[in-house]
Amino acid sequence: MSMLKPEEQLRRIKAGTAEILVEEELIGLLRHSYGSGTPLKIKAGFDPSAPDIHLGHTVLLEKMRQFQELGHEAIFIIGDFTGMIGDPTGKSEMRKPLSREEVLRNAGTYKKQVFRILDPRKTQVRFNSEWFASMDIMEFARLGSMQTVARMLEREDFKKRFRNGQDISILEFYYPLLQAYDSVVLRSDVELGGTDQRFNLLMGRSMQRKMGMKEQVVIMMPLLEGLDGVNKMSKSLGNYIGVTDPPGEMFGKIMSINDGLMVRYYELLSRISPDELNDLRNGLENNSLHPMECKKNLAFEIVQRYWGRDAAVKAKEEFENIFRKKGLPDDLPVFRLDAQDADTWLPGIMKLSGLVKSTGEGIRLIKQGGVKVDGEKWTEPGRKLPPGEHLLKVGKRRFLKIVPRSY
Repeated sequence: MSMLKPEEQLRRIKAGTAEILVEEELIGLLRHSYGSGTPLKIKAGFDPSAPDIHLGHTVLLEKMRQFQELGHEAIFIIGDFTGMIGDPTGKSEMRKPLSREEVLRNAGTYKKQVFRILDPRKTQVRFNSEWFASMDIMEFARLGSMQTVARMLEREDFKKRFRNGQDISILEFYYPLLQAYDSVVLRSDVELGGTDQRFNLLMGRSMQRKMGMKEQVVIMMPLLEGLDGVNKMSKSLGNYIGVTDPPGEMFGKIMSINDGLMVRYYELLSRISPDELNDLRNGLENNSLHPMECKKNLAFEIVQRYWGRDAAVKAKEEFENIFRKKGLPDDLPVFRLDAQDADTWLPGIMKLSGLVKSTGEGIRLIKQGGVKVDGEKWTEPGRKLPPGEHLLKVGKRRFLKIVPRSY
């Protein structure tokens, strides 16, 4: 257990949070834990709806890691069962359910990625199919009696769809009930979630109370804005920084965030202490610290976390070479085209070379004006690349030299 007193633990836990329900209950739990030497059970759940996680997902994981460092027990739930239903939060229409195979494949990737942040020795990984797969039909149906339709329609997304005459499946109503039941099974003391999960998180408190248990404390974390500085970080919007992004790309993406967001990124992603964060904030306000250098330090810290110190040093040097000296990366990748493919469709080249994961992503980047060929913006996705050697630039950080196979 942590040697830090409950009040100091609370001060550290509160840093970066959006809301704690209820703070008085949390300090009570911390005091009991400190006095009894019993760690708190800290729960966070993720539905493996996509194969990779990005820095927006890690906001919760970093807070969970902080609880681990304070001596508490982290329970990371992979919603392999709920993932097949799909979280309706923020959705304007019914989601297409994932197959069991898709969920399990994504879940395997999740496990590898989260242990770049969490201490595997102090983390309990649970799949919620452990209890839902063995639940009989009457037990499952009985969960539906735990809440009313009127209460479900208080959810803003459900309310909008109902008013607009859009379909809401009964299964979607079950999603918050199933997430809440996870808290009952695990007897969690604290559940972490984003501010968009408020309804689901409070459902956990409600169900624990109805089951005669002590209600969990809910800690909501802010949603991290993406590279556009406006929208929530999201793969579908293309404004994300993936934890598996190559070191140079990760470093460059972090450097591209606007200065106004930098303190927020520090607050939610950096592991500096609250006092160091205050010094950083004050230094930026009185101009004793340069925003560019602060951003470099943040990029270095995050790249080092996921790729190691050597990779972070190299990424920083490459960034300075490209952006400060206006040069090209020392290890400029080369893609060789066969002679018969010398006029290949550009989104196809981008996919084949690994610059993007799909031709669809390539088309979107071209339409957004993020692709240049030989220094000129390429705006027509359907246009063929003429024969010869070309320098392709995607965004501010990715380069590719395209040459015919005979070169």
